[in-house]
Amino acid sequence: MSTLPFWLAEALAAEQPAPPTPLVGNHEADVCIVGGGFTGLWSAIALKQAEPHLRIMVLEKDRCGSGASGRNGGCLLTWSAKYLTLKRLFGEQQAAWLVQRSEQAVHEIARFCETHNIEAQLRVEGTCYTATSEAQRGLMEPVLQELKRAGLNQWQAIEEDELASQSGSHVHLEGLYSPHAGSVQPALLVRGLLRVARELGVEVYEHSPMLRLEAGQPARVQTPQGEVRARKVVLALNSAMVQHFREFRRSIVLVSSDMVITDPAPDALAAQQLAHGRSVVDGRTFVHYYRSTAQGRLMLGKGGNTFAFANRHLAEFDAPSRYLAPLTRTLRRFFPALKEVPIAASWCGASDRSVDGLPFFGHWRGQPNIVYGLGYSGNGVAQSWIGGQILAALVRDEMREEDKPWRDCALVSGPRGYFPPEPFRWLGAMAVRNAIRRKERAEDENRPVAWYDKQLAKLADAAGKADK
Repeated sequence: MSTLPFWLAEALAAEQPAPPTPLVGNHEADVCIVGGGFTGLWSAIALKQAEPHLRIMVLEKDRCGSGASGRNGGCLLTWSAKYLTLKRLFGEQQAAWLVQRSEQAVHEIARFCETHNIEAQLRVEGTCYTATSEAQRGLMEPVLQELKRAGLNQWQAIEEDELASQSGSHVHLEGLYSPHAGSVQPALLVRGLLRVARELGVEVYEHSPMLRLEAGQPARVQTPQGEVRARKVVLALNSAMVQHFREFRRSIVLVSSDMVITDPAPDALAAQQLAHGRSVVDGRTFVHYYRSTAQGRLMLGKGGNTFAFANRHLAEFDAPSRYLAPLTRTLRRFFPALKEVPIAASWCGASDRSVDGLPFFGHWRGQPNIVYGLGYSGNGVAQSWIGGQILAALVRDEMREEDKPWRDCALVSGPRGYFPPEPFRWLGAMAVRNAIRRKERAEDENRPVAWYDKQLAKLADAAGKADK
């Protein structure tokens, strides 16, 4: 198996791009964006569309799509299932606004791809949120009641006799469906955004890692072979922020999400009733998520596996998954019609999990001309469009009326909490993760759950689900 992320390998094979162009020499720019993933490219496009005269430069350490943006599961999900958390943190009005913007993001991304002819295999065909054990039944009911009360509920109960056909698997015991979701080949989307950004006049330099950032006016961003002096800087590094800036090391925890994908088998998928673009997520704390692809493959993943001590970027985050065997067993259990279909690849990636499971944005070290955003917590394919709008509004010289909601968004708050220092964070994460594994194994087998496992698992549940 190649260490190149599966989606990116597929995207580059289709694109056949020219060799990467690194930054060389000294440059001056209006805006320098560090990070060429979803957040950085959406920020660049939003800025360039609003102010075409700006010189915008994007610096990417590897290939655009080599990080989390190009190696996630490709599930386009919203924040509606997080409404109670949003309401508790930010109040009813802002929670409603964020839910609505996350639903809008799904359709904005689809419209953007259609307008700009981005072939990203994007299918807005909804999502199913399901229960795969008795313990998961009814978990969404408190959220649904509050969404209904606020006039925000887009979820519909799936009738029991339709559950297998809607979800593609007989393991589900109950389910809900929302039309405001779908799936996408994430690396094709990143590479499509890269093409459009360049067509708009954005300068993108790959193989150009940031070595140093100096505050001031202008700010200075140094790379191995060049330097950019910029009036404004956007830091869109996500999980890599902790490698560059110590102040974020307790703001997030790096945790892997691991995935497998089958060989193409469209007939087997049709037999399993999986010939659709819906994303399916179960009710675990560390969820199982899956979807089919346009080529008749099936992708299945699971969050919350490998936690990095001291938030180091582990080599295994860029390698085939060490959880290939259990992921394969789960895939075979969920989809017996695919039991003879070979696994084509496995991979994983680092998710930047924040304390409350939501991203945060702000000004780096109080500098008015340097902004950042991170902490998507494994739920960022659609939400990165929101991040792009926020960051573009924060760095724009003259605020337009439509920028105000983004600038005033409750997510523009900096970190909203901190994890304990090491080694307590890692030891705690291991204790909670292992308790959740024991708890959910017992629930799958309809056995009683130990009291101490229930109590430890609540520590993770308090921060919300590990979404995809």
